[in-house]
This record gives sequence, structure tokens and C-alpha cells, in this order.
Amino acid sequence: MNRIKTSDLHLRFGWWSLLAYLALGIALEVLHGFKSGWYLDVGNETRRLMFTLAHAHGVLLALVNVAAGLTIRSVPGYVLVRSASLSLLGSAVLLPVGFLLGGIVIHEGDPGLGIWLVPVGALLLLYGVGRAACDLPKSDEADPSGPS
Repeated sequence: MNRIKTSDLHLRFGWWSLLAYLALGIALEVLHGFKSGWYLDVGNETRRLMFTLAHAHGVLLALVNVAAGLTIRSVPGYVLVRSASLSLLGSAVLLPVGFLLGGIVIHEGDPGLGIWLVPVGALLLLYGVGRAACDLPKSDEADPSGPS
């Protein structure tokens, strides 16, 4: 994939996922506002935590993808390798969805099986961010005219 397509993909994905995760946050506020027992009862503390973590991580990772798209566009000579790109996209799905699924069905205070997606998403995020950071050109490498 070339730079512009990769940048467009991260920007489009980032903004659309930001919309989805913000909508999730609004839905959680509605559940809170209507005093939904399924969400607010004392026995559902784990569900509340999992859903809050899904919303927060989703919003953050949507913004990470927007930042990746803008970085690709604005840093001359920068190319986000395919594996890092896919890792950033995958983590923005797996981490929040893992928390969300973990909170839908809880077992005696423990999250459901969906929570197993979270460590996979976290590893993808670590790789994607680390690789993106390592591949950033130094300022003298990015300037084709050389040092002043």
C-alpha cells in the first residue's frame, strides 16, 4: 500500500471508529441516566468497568489512528510498514471489543471470555506504536536539502 492510501485508511478508520466509540459512551450515559439496573446495580460493577474501559480505549485508539494518518501525510519520507499499520488498526478493534464482550456476560464478578481479546490487542498496539516510532526518520533524514 502506498503512503496516501495508508494515510487515508487510518484517517477514515480513525474518524469512523471515533464516532462509534463516542456513541458507545453516549449509550452508557443513557443507561446511567435511566438508572438501568443491568448497568448500575452493585452486582454489575464489573460490567460497568468493562464498558467504561471499552469506551475509553476505543476513543483513545481511534485518535491514535488519526494521528498515524496525519503523521504519514506530514512527515516527508515516512512510511508506516504494513505490519505496523495492521497492528494499529487491529488493536483499535480488539482492545475495546474485548472489554465490551467481557462486560456483556459476567460470571460472579469476573468478565466474560471476550476479555481474552484484550491482551492480543495490547500486544498489537505495543508493536504498532513501537514500530511506528522506530521508523520515524530523524530530522536530518527527512530534509532532502540536508543540514543547514
